[in-house]
Amino acid sequence: QVQLVESGGGLVQAGGSLRLSCAASTHTFRQYTMGWFRQAPGKEREFVATITWNLGTTTYADSVKGRFTISRDNAKNTVDLQMNSLKPEDTAVYYCAAALSLSPLTNSKSFGYWGQGIQVTVSS
Repeated sequence: QVQLVESGGGLVQAGGSLRLSCAASTHTFRQYTMGWFRQAPGKEREFVATITWNLGTTTYADSVKGRFTISRDNAKNTVDLQMNSLKPEDTAVYYCAAALSLSPLTNSKSFGYWGQGIQVTVSS
């Protein structure tokens, strides 16, 4: 079992930055590909970013490429999402997710473990 706890959300003005962090309670964090997803009101949950455990390979949704950066610290069992140049359309509940995998994953169905989510609101 893996428990994931997100932190760092909140309210920010458009153009601002936020850093989300996800802490994983597992002794085998290095075996997991980690991902961030988000869900806006009335919309489907969508992929944001993913990072593998071994090579640190990253993949981003086109909508956040160049603005968001995913990173992980295998010693601390954490994965972060640095969000810059935020836009009102980035407003959503953001979820941290984990999957036993060596590959970058973008499909939410591939992830077996999820955090409770954290609200990010970007005002215009």
